[in-house]
Amino acid sequence: MTRFTHTPPELVSFLEGLAEPHILLDDGYRILAANAAYRQQFGAAASVVGRTCHAVSHHADVPCDQAGESCPLAQARSSGQRERVLHLHHTPQGEEYVQIELAPITGAKGRPVFFVEKMVPMPVVAQAQPSAQGLIGRSPAFQQMLGLVARVAPSRAAVLLLGESGTGKELVAHALHQGSTRARRALVPVDCASLPESLFESELFGHEKGAFTGAAQARPGLVEVADGGTLFLDEVGDIPLPLQVKLLRLLETGTYRRVGSNEQRHADLRVVSATHRNLPRMVAEGRFREDLYYRLGTFPIHLPPLRDRRGDIALLARALLARVAPAPRMLHLSDAAEAVLEAQRYPGNVRELRNLLERATLLCDGDTLDADHVLQALACGLPPPAGPARESEAMEPIGMPAGAQAVVGLAPRPVLDDGALRRALTAHRGSRAALALQLGISERSLYRRLRALQAAEKFEGNECSARYR
Repeated sequence: MTRFTHTPPELVSFLEGLAEPHILLDDGYRILAANAAYRQQFGAAASVVGRTCHAVSHHADVPCDQAGESCPLAQARSSGQRERVLHLHHTPQGEEYVQIELAPITGAKGRPVFFVEKMVPMPVVAQAQPSAQGLIGRSPAFQQMLGLVARVAPSRAAVLLLGESGTGKELVAHALHQGSTRARRALVPVDCASLPESLFESELFGHEKGAFTGAAQARPGLVEVADGGTLFLDEVGDIPLPLQVKLLRLLETGTYRRVGSNEQRHADLRVVSATHRNLPRMVAEGRFREDLYYRLGTFPIHLPPLRDRRGDIALLARALLARVAPAPRMLHLSDAAEAVLEAQRYPGNVRELRNLLERATLLCDGDTLDADHVLQALACGLPPPAGPARESEAMEPIGMPAGAQAVVGLAPRPVLDDGALRRALTAHRGSRAALALQLGISERSLYRRLRALQAAEKFEGNECSARYR
């Protein structure tokens, strides 16, 4: 084990025998030693010993707490206790989410002298860069959600995923399963919204032969299939009220009966549920059992909508484009296309972004998806606006033809932020009229925005928009 001199040899020997990657730190964030598991996971220890942890893991000159992140060492120094956080680390494989557990070791005066840091990479279901599968993101809202997933995944606690449709609740359920001790067993999804009340009980618990008309043979239910694994109840708010008590019995006792049987069966499973509905309101209205709500929601996690993850849109778009582009094509997003994508509202969240990209790929014949393709995809299927153009063009949403937001029921909002406009300006090489057409707004509206942007740039010493005066 590579280490500094004067590092306690007994502590070094202890860390070397641990199966997970560990490093030893002093009070000044300096790495004193790294064990064999760390060397295997993150590279040669000789290149990290003597350097600060923030320089190695974040390529940063200052500690995490001085760069706007939570620093487990600073927290442990203050609390004197073990601290846990989720960080985005630079690794030989690229940027990866890593779960950090840091424990202080006190000296003779009772103050922390050394710090032992354990690092556990998140499963491949969560990535900070474009990936063929799994959760993708690096925005603060995404990282906060992922931190809760990392904390609860290894436990047996029932998890309730709350969020709008299209926010990726099934992917989060998969991440919870992969991060648990049940990952080698089945994750069994139950689409509660699609099951009629007459079939719900038999689908969930199974039935015996002759239990009802058409039951020609005994059949196990989804609970039995999930035994030892995870049962994912998607859209749990749609479970019929009369059947909620039977689900509650399963959650509280781990027992159930097949339809048509008196035999009590036992299931060892972890329950993850999800809904886009307002369950507290349903409880107040008597449409959902209060006891079931609290039993399902031992650990609730809110999934942020895409409008709260603006920094993730380009990242998601590149990953989704690789998934939806017809094989064997490899499409690339232009900067202008990214600017248009980032300016949308996405009431349908990630699912809407995926659908938009799939339409755009069908409209693209080359190898680059440009803003024109995205604009055509946005307008696809929308009727032309009726009546004369409105004077309130400054409130038209970027990427939508004039008046189209009224067709789809969108509320007015600003055209696009200055950052997105600058990116569109940088990528565009044509006239101002062509740029206005590309952005889906009038030339007059673009002129007003350019004048405001030009004034801001003069103050900042930049002249990005000068050529469109």
